[in-house]
Amino acid sequence: MPQTIFSLVSSRITIDVDSMDPSDAASWSGTHHFCDMTSNQAIVYNNASRADRHNVLLNAIELAKESGSPSDPEFVKEVTDLLNILLAKDVYPHITGRVHVQVTPSAAYSTEGTVQHAKKLVSLFAKHGVPKARVCVKIPATPESILACRHLESEGIRTLATCLFSVDQAVAASQAGCLYVAPYFNELRVHFEPTLWKKYAEPAYEHPMSSVIGSIVKTFKAMDSKTLVMPASIVTAEEVLALTALGPDHLTLSGGVLTQLKRPTQEGDSDAILLQQPVGKVAPSGHDLLANNGKLLAETLKADEEASRKLKDALGLFAMMEEKTFELVKREVAL
Repeated sequence: MPQTIFSLVSSRITIDVDSMDPSDAASWSGTHHFCDMTSNQAIVYNNASRADRHNVLLNAIELAKESGSPSDPEFVKEVTDLLNILLAKDVYPHITGRVHVQVTPSAAYSTEGTVQHAKKLVSLFAKHGVPKARVCVKIPATPESILACRHLESEGIRTLATCLFSVDQAVAASQAGCLYVAPYFNELRVHFEPTLWKKYAEPAYEHPMSSVIGSIVKTFKAMDSKTLVMPASIVTAEEVLALTALGPDHLTLSGGVLTQLKRPTQEGDSDAILLQQPVGKVAPSGHDLLANNGKLLAETLKADEEASRKLKDALGLFAMMEEKTFELVKREVAL
């Protein structure tokens, strides 16, 4: 049997499925079991709005009615939380690790709001048969929310810092004790406006996020961090090969990218996962970025205009997709 890109990459890195479509994970079950399943507000909406997942939406609404009324302004949020749990639960049998759930972007600049929503989601998972030990909460890497990660980790709730575009965000997440950091290779908007995506002949060296991710990997090794690096927002098989060369711990991949990885390896693919020249460098990590309520992280993030722009844009897009789910629920309840 010829070697595929998937078998080449999975021999070096743990592969996670960035999808709430159970068929994306189940279709590989004969040859591979993914570790984690990752999700976000866009993935939730894209699944909840599908005709073949309509039963999940109806189920979430009925469950929410057991404890609340559709006339309650908070009802749509309750249904949306349940959608996160029920959609993830469909994928749960097909993975060996954790299901990931992303907190509401509306709490991104509130430590307490993030903590409370994360705890609620973990509690809902437990109520529906997924124990805390198999859950990871995705939390945007704002100063306030990374402080929330530290609090949650102290209570045994594992976290992933998402919407992450800089080394300082990653170091702060490590200082908070996060299980994972998920630096975005491509900014989120390329999935909404595909013409923004840019092809690079050698993405491991030319893509602007390669040096950031390479630096995160090297810095974590230098500081002996226990936080794992899981790049996300990946578009092509070539990007997967490039990221593999940078040496992260995990890659989380959409169903579409996983399909690309089924092709047999070609000449040069094996070389593509080996760096011919160094990418990234060890960054200073001695300062406590979370001291004084994350003051230093806030300052470094403000000074990094590109990371700040991407973070703000990602939060805006996730808020838009969450609102679309709210509207979907409202329309269904009104029928």
